[in-house]
Amino acid sequence: MATRMELVRMALVMTGGLLVGCTGGEGEGPIVPPPPAPAEYADKHMPSEWWGDAQKLEEGRKLYLGEANPDVKCGSCHGNDGKPVKAGATDFRNPERMKLYSDSVWFWRISEGVPNTKMKGWKSKLSEEDRWKLVLYERNFGLPGKMWSDEQKQWVDQSAK
Repeated sequence: MATRMELVRMALVMTGGLLVGCTGGEGEGPIVPPPPAPAEYADKHMPSEWWGDAQKLEEGRKLYLGEANPDVKCGSCHGNDGKPVKAGATDFRNPERMKLYSDSVWFWRISEGVPNTKMKGWKSKLSEEDRWKLVLYERNFGLPGKMWSDEQKQWVDQSAK
């Protein structure tokens, strides 16, 4: 039988895994991988030709800032520069944390939200294409010049296309 201290440690580890995408600033907690994307999102990936597409990136910026859709303004929580302005928002500028999010996990979180947090899902307000544009734009805060390689299961330099 586990001691009380062991139970507390297990709870903290489990909570850290759930909260990795919902705590903000310096208080984001330990850097641990987020849960894997569920089956319906696991095989979804950014269209490969989009990684270097300046127009799609600009469209993502407009979505992020609420210029393209006034119902959606990611910067109101995550900060216009990726630095959270509200408690609980993930700091997109942290490359050590953000490299743990595959493009499909990132897309899933934008689509469905993050349970037990204020991050709600946006699939009812944004098309699939627009959600991918947000992934494209947001990765620039912490992973500029990187693209997701499904073959390598990691972020790689865009020049490696």
